Amino acid sequence: MPFENFKAIIDFAIEKEKQAVVFYEQLSEEESMSGVKEMFKDFAEDERKHQTYLENLEKGNVDKNLANYSLEWIPDLKRSDYVVEMEYKRGMVYGDILKIAMKREEMALKLYNELLKKAETKESEKLLKILCQEEAKHKLVFETMYDDYMASMGD
Repeated sequence: MPFENFKAIIDFAIEKEKQAVVFYEQLSEEESMSGVKEMFKDFAEDERKHQTYLENLEKGNVDKNLANYSLEWIPDLKRSDYVVEMEYKRGMVYGDILKIAMKREEMALKLYNELLKKAETKESEKLLKILCQEEAKHKLVFETMYDDYMASMGD
């Protein structure tokens, strides 16, 4: 990903977060199971927070609450490594929705790991590490849900 400067990188990441918000909001509106509907709403809200963090970083205002954020290792089930990218279509089966979501989170995690290499300040480095962790958590949730779904289907 060739970018002119760090601002261009952050602008790109902000756009990706906006797209994630729209994706999860759309899923929450179309989902009929209330628990899953709420989960997608929560993911949309998480992605909205990520967008705000990045917008603040771009303005030079890193959220001071992030200084106390505890980084931890998030396991990688690597399920998404074996999933091809697909485009969401209304009415898709649940398993395919999970595949799309886990792949999207994998790509977000890769993006933030790449951006981390270009961090210009300690604050931006910390924020990007936090975003890596947040996306890794999301990926783990979807990979675990996919494993459970596949087990329920006899796989």
